[in-house]
Amino acid sequence: MLKGFKDFLLRGNVVDLAVAVVIGTAFVAIVTAFTDGIINPLLAVFGGSNEMGLGFQLIADKPATFIEVGPIITAAINFVLIAAILYFVLVLPATAAKKRFSSKEDFTDNQLLQQIRDLMLEQQRSGGGRHEN
Repeated sequence: MLKGFKDFLLRGNVVDLAVAVVIGTAFVAIVTAFTDGIINPLLAVFGGSNEMGLGFQLIADKPATFIEVGPIITAAINFVLIAAILYFVLVLPATAAKKRFSSKEDFTDNQLLQQIRDLMLEQQRSGGGRHEN
């Protein structure tokens, strides 16, 4: 049971996923700081004189009915920035490296076995085989 768990943890996908989570968390912190420091003040300009920020109130005398649009816009900007950073910093270079360093021909197991069989038959026909039928 422990061996199976160890194999699961050391499988490439699990390690890649763990790295992605750590790097994603770091990017989230950077992007959140950017949006809190730059984007939110810019959105506050569009909020006008409303002290609650960018949004609108459903019932004039009830502050609890204020619908905030600013945090939704900020979250959308965070998402787009994080997705763009992860794509251009991780996905694009990894894809390019995979294309560059992988073999041009990707064979299935059956195709590889057929090639091995054909090479062995060819070797036997040319007299290089050790077995004579």
